Amino acid sequence: MADAAPLLLDARGVVTSWTSGAERLLGRPAAEAVGRNLAALLTDGDAGRVPALLERSRREGGWAGLLTARHLDGRPVPVMARISPADETGGPARSLVLLSELGDAPGWNMNRSMLEQMVDGSPVGIAVVDTDLRFVWSNAALARFGGGPPGQRLGLRVADVQPGLDSEAVEAQMRRVLATGEPVVGYEHLMRLRSAPHRETAHMMSFTRLDDDRGHPMGLYYMVVDITDRHRARQRLALLDRAGRRIGRSLDITRTAQELADVTVPEFADAVTVDLLEPVLWGAEPAGAPVAGGAATEGVSLRRAGLRTGGDTPDTPGSPGSTGSAESPSTPVSPGSPGSPESPGPPAVFYPVGSPPARCLTTGRPWRAERVEARHGTWARCLPTTEPAAGAGTADAPPVSVLIVPVRARGATLGVTTFVRRHGQEAFDEDEVALAEDLVSRAAVCVDNARRYTRERDAALVLQRNLLPHRLPEQDAVEVAACYRPADVLTGLGGDWYDLIPLSAGRVALVVGEVPGHGIDAAAAMGRVRTAVRTLAALDLRPDEVLAHLDDLVARMAHEEGLASDGSDGTRTVGAGCLYLVYDPVDGSCAMAAAGHPAPAVVLPDGSVTFVELPQGPPLGAGGLPFESAEVTLPEGSTLALHTDGLLARSVAGAESAPATDRERLRRALERREATLDLRCRNVIDALVPDRPYDDVALLMARTRRLAADQVADWELPADPAAVAEARKTASRRLADWGLAELSFTTELVVSELVTNAIRYAAGPIRLRLIRERTLVCEVFDGGATAPHLRHPRTTDEGGRGLLLVSQVSQRWGTRFLPEGKVIWAEQSLTDPGV
Repeated sequence: MADAAPLLLDARGVVTSWTSGAERLLGRPAAEAVGRNLAALLTDGDAGRVPALLERSRREGGWAGLLTARHLDGRPVPVMARISPADETGGPARSLVLLSELGDAPGWNMNRSMLEQMVDGSPVGIAVVDTDLRFVWSNAALARFGGGPPGQRLGLRVADVQPGLDSEAVEAQMRRVLATGEPVVGYEHLMRLRSAPHRETAHMMSFTRLDDDRGHPMGLYYMVVDITDRHRARQRLALLDRAGRRIGRSLDITRTAQELADVTVPEFADAVTVDLLEPVLWGAEPAGAPVAGGAATEGVSLRRAGLRTGGDTPDTPGSPGSTGSAESPSTPVSPGSPGSPESPGPPAVFYPVGSPPARCLTTGRPWRAERVEARHGTWARCLPTTEPAAGAGTADAPPVSVLIVPVRARGATLGVTTFVRRHGQEAFDEDEVALAEDLVSRAAVCVDNARRYTRERDAALVLQRNLLPHRLPEQDAVEVAACYRPADVLTGLGGDWYDLIPLSAGRVALVVGEVPGHGIDAAAAMGRVRTAVRTLAALDLRPDEVLAHLDDLVARMAHEEGLASDGSDGTRTVGAGCLYLVYDPVDGSCAMAAAGHPAPAVVLPDGSVTFVELPQGPPLGAGGLPFESAEVTLPEGSTLALHTDGLLARSVAGAESAPATDRERLRRALERREATLDLRCRNVIDALVPDRPYDDVALLMARTRRLAADQVADWELPADPAAVAEARKTASRRLADWGLAELSFTTELVVSELVTNAIRYAAGPIRLRLIRERTLVCEVFDGGATAPHLRHPRTTDEGGRGLLLVSQVSQRWGTRFLPEGKVIWAEQSLTDPGV
């Protein structure tokens, strides 16, 4: 205050000396000021303070502060005033007053008492340490952060007064500030106070160096602020963020439940269990809590879908809730596989009626307790252990704090989640209940999504199992193996199919096909086409005729789909491909035709691989050129490989390769010899198709067999009625040679009727053939083109009973047309001669 205006006051506060500086400041000449009380020169608000300020100045040795003086023209003038005693030895009491304009003053020159009053009353912890980092001063607020009152800190270091603090890290910050002079602001650290060892607190510290007049460091002062609430809020937000990223990464119910348990241990709890209602695990609607034993008074049973304790490692194989990676199946999922009610599933837990978990299921509200012991009830024995050495569910298990939150989504309760903290930890509070509810609600939506997906996928798999053959029928013509891998790994559905259809005379039809698209629509369209193929196969037509009829049917289906969709094109079946092949084990002949489908590969008995040169017909429903058949004769032991386009499709959409390159890849895969045909089929799929294929894949492999020469008997018959008797005798002798004499009567009846019809109604040569396979087949060939039909004659009719008798004594019968005529055949069972 070098430019301050001085004035003297007597003991009463009257001005006795006035200077030119005071005159300039207040516009009053000395004559206007001397002899007047200082109060008369101040505004009304400060005039009454003068006696008290003078008294305080004498008592404390001075006072400094703000006053508002009155200018001569009446306007107020804010000034900074400093009042000091100016007594002389033996003289009267006087006071020296220094006034300066507030706008020109750089600030207050506060005395020690004012500074101490300010820092002592501050809610922020403040301390001063010397260059040896020993306390020289601290305020009372610092005691709230541990270490005792200020007097006990003097001469000690941080490590001496707060053992729970990371003193090395804090002192490293102090040394850095002493060395560089650069302050450190916002340094955060965590600690546990001796007074509350179960509670983790967070503090934020700032360090500033103190220098003397020559700039040499004298020490430093630091300030401490409790930011525990802010730290916990950040932890909760971080936990919610992790939960959002880690929960629901798959559509597996138990994995989702396990992810909830994993994300909350150990950050939120020491152990967590997730118990779900059993129908939820199988994808069913949670109609209500299941009642154990069927009595509402006993309790509820749930399945432990997720479990994590402090000693566990997340995603440990074999641990509760851990699952393998989702792979697309090479064959349709069968009952008993994971995800179906037949599988064992997670372990069951039982909660009595009235227990907290059962009440949470009923009310849909959380429940918490600061201290729960195993002896409190049987439900407490289901609590998970929180320490590796402790035995869960034992009478001497340590008391724990428990929080139970119902798993609710879309208005339905799916189960309960139990959070446990070990003895000595801070109990769950109301804020943490809200956090747990938020965590569980997020997981509940994911669990419900997985439940709905499980339900839809199980329904889709049931559809797929019903559309594809459960198992290929047993027969003697070929040994077969099949693999199927869909592109839609979520539902396991696709538009490709394979089939084996037994035909007459021991022959079989081998079929592979595909319809455009993937998923449930393609699977439904595939089911319609496959059913049509089986129906046409029952007519025993040539392969090209089967495809011609199928082409017409697909075109009609497409037209109907277009009408059903308000005029839009029906494209679910148009463009479908199909390969239809008929193999005859009598002579090894193989007739086939294709509609927009690759030709089969043949692995000869010596291991060499060839590809059938098969004329390609247009896709089904597309129209165009007629279908053509090709016929080859295969040595016994040859293996046919019928496959869909997906077997050689690239894993990336749009990738193309030359047909020759694709055939070479398939050739190398088929040349590998395996112990069984089934293993060979699977290895071909694994070698050529990725786990997540771009297109659906179906592969049907068939190893050909031949009937032995003594299993077939063939005779040429003249077109003479007298030949009927000879045909019966010849057939009866052959049955005796085969050890089938018990079938002689019915076989003679069948031969008599069929040969008689051929002689009476047909033209050209007549041939009789008997085939002994799984059944006894009787065939009569003639050159006629008219098919016989079954009649139901009246009692007065003299004829028309021949085919009726044949149908009664045969297992089945039918007509097969050939280019040179037709064959009428009948089958009899070898195991049940009465059929």
